Amino acid sequence: MANIRDLKKDINYVLGDIIEAVYVVDAANNKQDSKEGAKIIDGAIATFDELIAKVNQRDVENRSAHLNGVRVELEKKGKDMIDKLNKLS
Repeated sequence: MANIRDLKKDINYVLGDIIEAVYVVDAANNKQDSKEGAKIIDGAIATFDELIAKVNQRDVENRSAHLNGVRVELEKKGKDMIDKLNKLS
């Protein structure tokens, strides 16, 4: 079960850091509440909800493979959001 707990923490930390980075970039560019930043934040929140729901699914055939797939999806979506974040600066 520690693996599930660690995966949930990773999801929280990665997406939380992305949201925080959006606020930092917006503050550095004097663009409080930019539309592009808001889109990234909304995407991070939606991704968080989606990934946590997938982690909590119990009706999967191979739970280990399912959780590994969630981790891979987190990496992919996190990288995409970071790429969008880098375009803000």
